[in-house]
Amino acid sequence: MGYAGGEKENPTYRNLGDHTETLEVDFDPEKISYQEMLKIFWESHRPLNPPRSKQYMSIIFYHNQEQEELARAVKTRLEEKYNYRLYTEIRPYEKFYLAEDYHQKYYLQNNRGMMRELEGYFETSQDFVNSTAAARINGYLAGYGSAEALEGEIDSLGLSPEGQKRLKSLVR
Repeated sequence: MGYAGGEKENPTYRNLGDHTETLEVDFDPEKISYQEMLKIFWESHRPLNPPRSKQYMSIIFYHNQEQEELARAVKTRLEEKYNYRLYTEIRPYEKFYLAEDYHQKYYLQNNRGMMRELEGYFETSQDFVNSTAAARINGYLAGYGSAEALEGEIDSLGLSPEGQKRLKSLVR
């Protein structure tokens, strides 16, 4: 979780300037293509109304011409298919500012039981922010992912048997 797209240096939640709240996704194109990432993006939301503010706008940041062309083509195709305007901007990536610690892994941080489970797992808050396992757990707690999917990866999350049981009960 963080901020991008604006001019202000070092934005914060309380002093965002002209940035948009966003997330940065690091992905391996050998495992998932940019086109598949776009598919997930568009399946996750439908920006049918103008944003209330720049802070909450729908936006795709691209890193090169190929990504820009793909993003614009998919947006155009969806607008034509469904006959409505999508209020999503497509702009070049410039800089990403990581949000404050309390914004990271929000659903996980607000689940005391799961946070107690993870006490001592991370030496620094940056380790927590960068943890794929913590991101996966946060996603399940936010309602993304099925009990079946969790079952397939629960052993890779580093949880104790009690922690696994707790997470499974929250996802069902």
